[in-house]
Amino acid sequence: MNEPSQYRSWVEIDLDAFRQNWKEIRRLTGGRTRVLQVVKADAYGHGAIEISQHALKNGAAFLGVANADEGVQLRVGGITAPILILSPSPLSEIDEIIKYNLRPSVSDREFASALDATLEKRGMTLPVHLEVDTGMGRGGMLYTEALESIRAIRSLPHLEIEGVFSHMASSEVRDEPYNATQWERFSGLLADLEREGPPISLRHFSNSGGVLNFPRYGLDMVRPGIMTYGIYPSPALSDAARLCPVMSFKTTIVLVKAFPPGYSIGYNRTFITSRDTRIATIPVGYGDGYGLILSNSGEALVRGKRVPIVGRVSMDMCTLDVTDVPECRTGDEVVLLGKQGGAYLSANEIAAKAGTISYEVLCALGKRAPRVFVNKGKPDSVEPRLRRVFIPEEERSIARIDQIIRSCLEARASDRELGNAIYYEMLETLFGKENRQLELRSGFDYRIRVREFTEAEKREDPDGDLFFQVTTEVGYTKILKNRIFFIGCAMTNEQLSALFEDSACEYRWLFNTRKEQIREEDFRVRRVRIDGSDVPILRVDHTKRGLEVWCGGDLMEKHLDRPVRFEIEIVTKKLKSNRLFSVYLVYPTRGFNISFDYEGTALRNVREVSFFSGKHLAPEVREDRGKSISLTLGENDWIFPTSGVTFVWDL
Repeated sequence: MNEPSQYRSWVEIDLDAFRQNWKEIRRLTGGRTRVLQVVKADAYGHGAIEISQHALKNGAAFLGVANADEGVQLRVGGITAPILILSPSPLSEIDEIIKYNLRPSVSDREFASALDATLEKRGMTLPVHLEVDTGMGRGGMLYTEALESIRAIRSLPHLEIEGVFSHMASSEVRDEPYNATQWERFSGLLADLEREGPPISLRHFSNSGGVLNFPRYGLDMVRPGIMTYGIYPSPALSDAARLCPVMSFKTTIVLVKAFPPGYSIGYNRTFITSRDTRIATIPVGYGDGYGLILSNSGEALVRGKRVPIVGRVSMDMCTLDVTDVPECRTGDEVVLLGKQGGAYLSANEIAAKAGTISYEVLCALGKRAPRVFVNKGKPDSVEPRLRRVFIPEEERSIARIDQIIRSCLEARASDRELGNAIYYEMLETLFGKENRQLELRSGFDYRIRVREFTEAEKREDPDGDLFFQVTTEVGYTKILKNRIFFIGCAMTNEQLSALFEDSACEYRWLFNTRKEQIREEDFRVRRVRIDGSDVPILRVDHTKRGLEVWCGGDLMEKHLDRPVRFEIEIVTKKLKSNRLFSVYLVYPTRGFNISFDYEGTALRNVREVSFFSGKHLAPEVREDRGKSISLTLGENDWIFPTSGVTFVWDL
C-alpha cells in the first residue's frame, strides 16, 4: 500500500496475514480444540475491536483481555462473544464485570465470595474460570492449595465454574524441563478435579509457545496471542509454523535538507555529519512509541533501502541519513516496521536494538497513529487516532465526557476560568445537576384560562375577592421514566426548588397564600392523561415540599421507556395583587404553543414579555385584544431552558 498520504504516520494491519496465521493455528490444533484470541493491550497494538471481529469470523470461541476496562471496550464496540479476563480483578470491578457479562478469572476465595454475594443480590449467576499457579508466580491460586480452594468455590451457588487454567512460564523454549513440571502439576490437579466432579468443560494451558511447541498440552482450549499477529515467541520456533507479520508502521518524509561536514543534528549534538549529508525529517518520535533508545541505532526503509536513524529521537520527530538514497523526496513513504520492496524490518530486530521484546514494540508503536486495516490487498477500514478512548454508557464515562467538554470550552474561551464558568452554567441550564438525565420534550401546549370567582363561589370562599381562578391545561410528549409520579404545589421558592430536585415530579406550581398549608380545594388536579387514557390519582400528601398529588400505578408499565403524550389539567387560584403570570420552560423543548385567555376579567392592558434562548428567538405572537394572547414556535424548532414568557397586566 503506497498510500494514504493524508496521514502523517499510520499503522497498517494486514488482515490477510492475520487469516493466514489463523490457518496455522487450526492446523496445529487439528481443528478440535477451541481457540481464545488474546486481544489485551488493544490487541497488542493492532486494534482490539477490529481484531476481535476478524478472529471471531475465523473461528475464535473466546476473547481474552487483561482487565474489565478492556472487556467493556469490546462490549461497547458491539462484541457479544464470551470475554475472559485473564488477570485477577480487584473487588471494585465486580459491578462492571456483571453489568457487561464478562468472565472473570478467579484466583482466591475472597474475590469468589464477594462476586457470589453480589450476584445473589441481583438474582444472577455468572460463568468464571479458575486460575491455578503451577509455577508462573503471578496470578492464580497455588497448585498446592488449589484443590481445597476449588472445593470451597464450588460451593458458591451463583458461580458457574466454566473453566480452569494455568499459564506456562517458558513455553517458547522446547527443551526447558520446567514446562513438563508445570504440566505435571496442572494435569495432576485436573485428575483430582475429575474424580471429585462435576466436570469442568474448558481446561486450558497453552499460550502461543504452547501451541507451537507442545500440541499434547492443547486440552479443551488454547490461548494464542503473539503468534496470531505473526510474531514467533522465539526465533527458534520459526520452523513450527508459517506465520506472517500483521503490523507495519509507516510515515512520510516531511522535510529534506543538505548539510556540510561538521553540522550537528538533533538535541545534544549526538550526531555530527562527516561528509556532505542529506537529512530527511519524519514526524515520528518517542511520543509515537518509537523509543529514545533507538537514537543513532534504529533504521528505516526508504525506497526499498535501509537508512540509519541519526541524531537523538525526539518526542515528535526524528531524522534519517538519506545521502545514499539521492532520489528520495518530501512525501516519500518511510517504513519503520514491516516491508518495503525487498527489504524488511521486523519487530524482533527493533526489539533487539532497543533491548526489549517484540511484544513491547508492537504495543508501543504508533500510539498516535490511525490503524488502517488492509483486506485482500486494499484498505478496508480506518480506526481513528484516539482508538483507545471509548465511552460506555455509565456514570464513569459521563464524567469523562464532562471533562472533554470542559477542556474544549476552556480552549475555545482561551481562558480556564471563563471556560469553567460557561461549562457550569451550561450544565445547570440543561441538566439542573451534573448527574441528571437530560429530559427532552416536544409539542408543548400550555393553555391558561383566568376568570373571576362567581358570587356563589365567593360566599363559599372568603378569599374569593383576593384571587382569580386559574385553569391550566398542559400537554407535551416525552419519554416516560416513572411508573408513579406526582404533581406538586409549593408555597415558597425553597419548596419549589425541592420539587425540581425530584425526578418523579412531573408538574410544579407556586401558590402564594397566607395560610400555613395549601388546602386541597385550592389546588385540584382535575385530570391526568397519557396517550389519551386517564391516569388514576393514587393519593394526596401534605409534605415539607407542599402539596403532592401522586398518580400512576401498574398500568403505566406498558408505557415506560417510550415516548408518550402527557395531558394535565389543574384548577387553582392566583392572587390578584400579583399582576403577572410567568411560564418557564425548564427542559429543552421542541415546538410550543402558549396561550393566555383572560376574557371576562378585570385585567387590562395585558402584554407579553418573552425571553427565549436557542436558535429561534422570536415566536409568532397573536393577540385578540381584551380576550387572549398566544405565542407559537414551529414544531421543529428547539428552545432551551431559562426560556419563557411573562404575561403582565393592569387592573
